[in-house]
Amino acid sequence: MTDLAELQRFTPTKPFFVGIDSDGCAFDSMEIKWKECFIPRAIEHLHLQPVAKYARAAIEFVNLYSQSRGTNRFFGLIESCDWLLQHPEVAARGFTVPPLAKLRAYCANDPQPTEAKVVALHAKDPSQDLEQAINWSKSLNVDIKRMVHGIPPFPKLRESLERISAHADILVVSSTPKDALVREWTENGIAKYVTFICGQETGSKKQMLEAAAKTYPRANVLMIGDAPGDFKAAAAVKARFWPIVPGAEEASWDLFHRDGIDHVLNGTYAGPFEDRLIADFQAKLPAKPAWVP
Repeated sequence: MTDLAELQRFTPTKPFFVGIDSDGCAFDSMEIKWKECFIPRAIEHLHLQPVAKYARAAIEFVNLYSQSRGTNRFFGLIESCDWLLQHPEVAARGFTVPPLAKLRAYCANDPQPTEAKVVALHAKDPSQDLEQAINWSKSLNVDIKRMVHGIPPFPKLRESLERISAHADILVVSSTPKDALVREWTENGIAKYVTFICGQETGSKKQMLEAAAKTYPRANVLMIGDAPGDFKAAAAVKARFWPIVPGAEEASWDLFHRDGIDHVLNGTYAGPFEDRLIADFQAKLPAKPAWVP
């Protein structure tokens, strides 16, 4: 497992550094993972069957179509319940949305919760909502391993990695468990282009970027991502950001391969070009769902 200490010891081998997210950015895997794995298991383990339609809408909004896209799975579960609580149809049915009190209290004090941490907490201080969250997380991991395979990278990603890897050390920066990342990048033959593959066990995306890219000139550090959290991580370490726009991923990668790489390597990306892409990216992801005034 790659830890932060290993990243901090890393010595640059090339003048540029590129961090790249995986789910929804390198692979078109967000929709299938959430709609076929995360959401069905949430409805099952949180007993949301009476409001399944609205639960599905809330979880999809948070994790696919909002400013919270790409958030940690436990944060996303809590936020989904918050929006579900505000759905008028849920209130009209008199349904009690799971409060997730223990999970909320824990997540309020841990910026990077993981399944292993929640399991350890439950062992010390058992509660129904922690047990539900653990069972949800474990069962969806099983579903992902069973169902999510054979998904190729987005067009032009492989070509982009091949070209930019000649000039940049590349790090996979993801909140997905590392074993899933290694499987997906290896089975598609693109792990060879990256120096490290880091998942949620390593730390937050900001921590990964800070550790691995600390000795590069800031102008030579780029984060590629499809979620606002990727942009925030890049901004926190004063790196450039290339957005992969949800719903326009192929066009985003085509533009990066055609024009973006040259701008990055020539030092001409920062400024109006980057600002325009980020503004378009942010406009695609609202802060609240349609049912909330």
